[in-house]
Amino acid sequence: MDRNEPEAEVLPPAGYAEVRVVAATPDAARMVADVLRRCFAGGEQRSYPAPGGGTRLHLTVDTARPAEPARSWLAASRPPGGAGSHPEEP
Repeated sequence: MDRNEPEAEVLPPAGYAEVRVVAATPDAARMVADVLRRCFAGGEQRSYPAPGGGTRLHLTVDTARPAEPARSWLAASRPPGGAGSHPEEP
């Protein structure tokens, strides 16, 4: 396998997102994961050592079942009536 060639990545099921956090310490990675879990239902997190002594944390979140803070933000961020993108967006 060519190291410059991207690995084939398996997509999560519809309604889910895979999140990867890379941090210098496990505590920093866990704090980010905690915030995500307050916004979205999620599965078990997995952590791995990162190059250089840091931590990589992977978790799956269920975007179809947002918790209250995310639900409010998502509802407010959608254009009224499905108007599409903002005028300043390409």
